[in-house]
Parts: sequence; C-alpha cells; structure tokens
Amino acid sequence: QVQLVESGGGLVQAGGSLRRSCTAAGIIFSINTMGWYRKAPGKQRELVADIGSGGNTNYADSVKGRFTVSRDNAKKTVYLQMNSLKPEDTAVYYCKGDFRTSRFFSFYTYWGQGTQVTVSS
Repeated sequence: QVQLVESGGGLVQAGGSLRRSCTAAGIIFSINTMGWYRKAPGKQRELVADIGSGGNTNYADSVKGRFTVSRDNAKKTVYLQMNSLKPEDTAVYYCKGDFRTSRFFSFYTYWGQGTQVTVSS
C-alpha cells in the first residue's frame, strides 16, 4: 500500500503564490508519473500538471506559464509551485501518482487526500 501525504495549500489573495508538496510513503518499487489534479465546485476533476519519471511535464492550458510541477525522486516527492494565482484556481487539489510496489506487480494509481486552495479576489 502507498500513501500520498500532501502539504501546503490554504488561502491566498489573487496574484499571490502557493507551493504544494506530496510525498509518497510505503513499500515502493518504482514510480512512474506523479502530478496534480483539481476539482472546483460544479466542475469535473481536471489535470493541473504532471511529470513523468524522465522529467517530461504536461500542463493544463489554464495554468501554463503560472504553475510549475517538479519532482525529487530520492524523496519520492512531487511539488507544485503556483504563481499569479487567480480566483478561478480555487479548488480542492489532489496529488496523484502511479506506483509499483513490487517488480511482480503492474503500476497502480494512488491519490492523496486533497487540500483546499482558495484564491480571494
């Protein structure tokens, strides 16, 4: 079993910045893609940004140029630096990762508990 522990988030004014982190714990053989999703009220959960094991990144159009995703493989941690925040970035943000717990098993997706990010205007 893998646990994803998130930190960061909270309340910030428009134009401000926040940094999220998400650390994986448990028996982990290998890690594939890690990233962040968000769900705003009345909307479906959407990809914010993710990063592959080789460092390739993928961003939602709405956050390009403002958010940066990065990872530290040794720490089993993924980060999300959020700059120039807008009220429309308000949502619950979830960490997601694809892990193998053994060389005999396939990759499986795990989710963090989610943390509210609120951007006031």
